[in-house]
Amino acid sequence: SDIDKRPGDPGDPSDPVKPDDTESLTYQDENIRINIKKSRQYDTDIYVAEIYLSSIKYLRTAFASDTFGRNFRAKTSGMAADNEAILAINGDYYGARRQGFVLRNGLLYRDTARSEGNDDVLVINRDGSFRIANERKVPAESLKADGAWQILTFGPALIDNGEILEQVENGATHALHHNPRTALGQISPFHYVFIVADGRTKESRGLTLPQLAQILSELDCSVAYNLDGGGSATMWFRGRLVNKPSDGKTAKERNVSDIVYIGHK
Repeated sequence: SDIDKRPGDPGDPSDPVKPDDTESLTYQDENIRINIKKSRQYDTDIYVAEIYLSSIKYLRTAFASDTFGRNFRAKTSGMAADNEAILAINGDYYGARRQGFVLRNGLLYRDTARSEGNDDVLVINRDGSFRIANERKVPAESLKADGAWQILTFGPALIDNGEILEQVENGATHALHHNPRTALGQISPFHYVFIVADGRTKESRGLTLPQLAQILSELDCSVAYNLDGGGSATMWFRGRLVNKPSDGKTAKERNVSDIVYIGHK
């Protein structure tokens, strides 16, 4: 990958990110290291944050209004600021569905599996490993007992055991649509990638799921998972948006249910 693996300068936390600085955004403290790179592939602006952590406790999630429920929504930037995040992306928008596992920061909020459609979940374990599980085959309580720290339910899974999954390469027609995308991947335990792609604008076409999976594969991800995209696709870093969210009609952030973030709180 073209990710710069050198330690970065933490900089001044009060210093806002400048839109043109995305080629070299960095942060480092004794437990967290982040490098963000912007690239141009498939006629699309793509933002990749490479992350190194000393503990899984720094990979966190948060709900809108700090409350679990289907009627709570807020901007990714607002939730990130409220939780003193260093880096944040939108989550799985669990509130748009009545089913699907929701386990966040070690607490299980919903244990009802989806009854139809995609059944992949991403399990982020306390030992730093990522795992793809089938929520209709493995109970949420069992995943929690085995060490789950976060369970995200959107999908599909893109990469498992270092291989792009057949369901992505030969997926449904909607997988071939060009859209803004958000995903996360594991290179190795405590070494992760957050990726957001712009789309639905004259400047950025957006990615298909096979294109997204290919980029994550080239970043050496052993496991990777697709999160909510479209107008939800947002990356935020130290006080400012990194990408340009758009739903194809308006260029502004969408209110969503939750975020995945890197931080101490």
